[in-house]
Amino acid sequence: MSRVQKGMIAGFAATVAVSVLEVANLYFGPWAASFPRLLSVMLQTPDLMIVGWIAHFVVGTFVLGPVFGALCPRLPTDTPESKGILFAVGAFIVMGLTVAPLAGVVGRPVGIFFMQAGFGTLAWMIAIHAVYGIVLGNVYGRLVARDKHHHVPIAGAPAH
Repeated sequence: MSRVQKGMIAGFAATVAVSVLEVANLYFGPWAASFPRLLSVMLQTPDLMIVGWIAHFVVGTFVLGPVFGALCPRLPTDTPESKGILFAVGAFIVMGLTVAPLAGVVGRPVGIFFMQAGFGTLAWMIAIHAVYGIVLGNVYGRLVARDKHHHVPIAGAPAH
């Protein structure tokens, strides 16, 4: 399995983990503006939160996951989880400088790093990105370790 494929699988798992937190935020909170809600507003479908959920899964699985798979060996940390956190913080910074200023909640912009949506939203975005990174790195690391463990020898040499 290629690094990109491993990244895609890890990205899906990480997106599911973050989505569980987002559902809890929506059901028990909201403690902060949810990312799928922000995406649905940004995509000009504020009444169709499903559009935000779809975008959330597409980006987490098919964009961030494969990019992490390609970059992981080059990231300057020791563990897969710390590589995932570093990557997710980088994604948060890019998002905070590009996507966040474009998004708005109930007609008001959220600004750079969601600051106009309040400190709770900023803290929430940092927390869910950290969780995304930990799960992304952990699942990716397990897939890499599994492939190393199940490595098929070249030229029919017996496995030991």
